[in-house]
Amino acid sequence: FFDHMLTLFAKHGLFDLDVKCVGDVAVDYHHTVEDVGLVLGDAFKKALGDKLGIKRYGFFLLPMDESLARVAVDIGGRPHLVYQVEAPTQFVRDFNIILVKEFARAFSNALGCNLHITLEYGEEPHHVAEAIFKGLSRALDAATQIDPRTAGQLPSTKGKI
Repeated sequence: FFDHMLTLFAKHGLFDLDVKCVGDVAVDYHHTVEDVGLVLGDAFKKALGDKLGIKRYGFFLLPMDESLARVAVDIGGRPHLVYQVEAPTQFVRDFNIILVKEFARAFSNALGCNLHITLEYGEEPHHVAEAIFKGLSRALDAATQIDPRTAGQLPSTKGKI
């Protein structure tokens, strides 16, 4: 299931992503999901470099059947996660949907982004997770775009992010 989420994350964010991970899934998926979030966040941070010219902010409202997720991101160097999601059931097969929050927290911390994820509504946990991952990828795509009007400039009045 987590592989599926990463595949659609890459597809809908237009990210070139190839993840190879060996985890302690015999125990549970917690450390694997968290570690992938940390590594991906760090990869984004390295890929963005000095962040000159990026739009910095991105948001997306994503419907997935009966679910609707709202995701907003600020790639401003300050990690913070607001996660307002209450899924009606916790598991998709053997994957605990709560781990989506752990992925988001790890990703936010490693990238240094302010990340807000809200589930407006949703019933099917697969659709809830899919709406969140797709929404995150679309918001990140928007935030990482180069704005030709500010090319070469840091998107901050403070002089650093």
